[in-house]
Amino acid sequence: MDGTQKKKILIIRMSSLGDIVLTAPVLRNIKEAMPDAEIDFLVKPQFAGAVKGNKLISKVIPFSGLFATANAINAAGYDYIIDLHAVLRSRLVCALSKAKKVIRYKKSSLARRLFVKMKIPSPSLEKHTAEKYLDTLKEIDIPIKYAGPELGDWDFATAELAQKPKKLLLLQTAFLGDCVLTLPLLKKMREVFPEAQITVITRPETVQVFSAAGLPGVTFIEDRKKTAKIKLAETLRIVSELTKQSFDAAIIPHRSFRSAFIAWKAGIPLRIGFSNSAGKFFLTHKVPFSWLMHDVERNLSLLSPLAKDLQPSFPGIKQNKEASAAISEAKGLIAGINPGSAWPTKRWPAENWADLIKKLYRATGKKVLISGGPGEKEWNGSIERAAGPDFCLNLTGKTSMPELMEAIRGLKVFISNDSGPMHIACALGVPAVGIFGPTTKELGFFPYGKKNTVVQVPLACRPCALHGSKKCPRGHFLCMKLITPKMVFDAAAEKLDKEDFIQGR
Repeated sequence: MDGTQKKKILIIRMSSLGDIVLTAPVLRNIKEAMPDAEIDFLVKPQFAGAVKGNKLISKVIPFSGLFATANAINAAGYDYIIDLHAVLRSRLVCALSKAKKVIRYKKSSLARRLFVKMKIPSPSLEKHTAEKYLDTLKEIDIPIKYAGPELGDWDFATAELAQKPKKLLLLQTAFLGDCVLTLPLLKKMREVFPEAQITVITRPETVQVFSAAGLPGVTFIEDRKKTAKIKLAETLRIVSELTKQSFDAAIIPHRSFRSAFIAWKAGIPLRIGFSNSAGKFFLTHKVPFSWLMHDVERNLSLLSPLAKDLQPSFPGIKQNKEASAAISEAKGLIAGINPGSAWPTKRWPAENWADLIKKLYRATGKKVLISGGPGEKEWNGSIERAAGPDFCLNLTGKTSMPELMEAIRGLKVFISNDSGPMHIACALGVPAVGIFGPTTKELGFFPYGKKNTVVQVPLACRPCALHGSKKCPRGHFLCMKLITPKMVFDAAAEKLDKEDFIQGR
């Protein structure tokens, strides 16, 4: 296509917010190929404000009835209409328009209904919606350079505040990995509001994850929801404590009903969370959630109503000398593994872990660190026995959180399933190899950073769950069984220097 030829293009995607977010790669690819193109966007009125946040859009047209909208479209005189909604209403709008060409994405509605209702699979469901959106550009010969949404696609209007917030709340009471992936958000909050008091609500076992960042002016409230005898009483205790402190704003990456409710019940005037939060009706500002963005970037986007030019980076995790001394036996080790998981389907077979340990030991001459929590002693112990105690150092259940961090810090490579310790390695700058089976990197929880690698096999049944499950829904567990020790060893070996090997590779 001639990039110098000015065109007028209308994108139709009336709802919902999550699907609107997925149109960003379409806009970027059009502008890349046609810099002078005028791109307008037809959307439901309630989403017009969000759509205006994309700087590539020339004009937003709120849907105002079938005939009025069609008249507005015809008056504009579009060369192309790209219908990314593909419902009866958008089809009628296109039918009444006089555009030179109408392009429509393939929605696969029937295939989706058959899968949801009757579990009948279809190849058409293997392609992500964003990819289907991009397929429409092939009809006008626009090459695909940008494949997914990126942080900064949508520059939301800055929330109007009488003054900068003096007291900020960050509410993250999810799993260990989720907390680690929230650290860049906490760092950016500190940078954007250097004078503000910041309080983090998190579980007792993850307080040390946030405190290890060493950011000034950060305090903590422990949420004991998992151990409290009466859950409601713990919720009300936290609400009472927050009410007394009179926070100006709450940033809520945890997408639960309870988290949003706590912020609302405490009377915090500005409550920012994700558009798919179970408690979204308690929020004052809803930021679009996209599975195609990494969780680090998704979390950071929660600051978009308050700040611009957001770029993610992990805070430096300060060294804990006392913890480092406690795990002195791990000093000098090169490779570490985290083979356990609360979800059985996330566990690569024990015999594969044992084989990997042997390969790493024979290649480097160094024992391999085995890490894990108290609940993983039996599983990790079976791996230690199969590999041989002389080949590994098993610290499962023997380390505190600071000690685990220090044990990982000294390594040159860390191999793990989709889990919290993998993200700790990334935050520490230790190259990570993630073994992904039932989950996929497209869910946004892959090891963040260019130094890291995901080992996985392409299967139509993946992902089968967001977090994993007790057993393979199909009964074959091929997502893990097809990943060989050699595949993982090769990925790990690429992270090491030549001098780390006893003999050249």
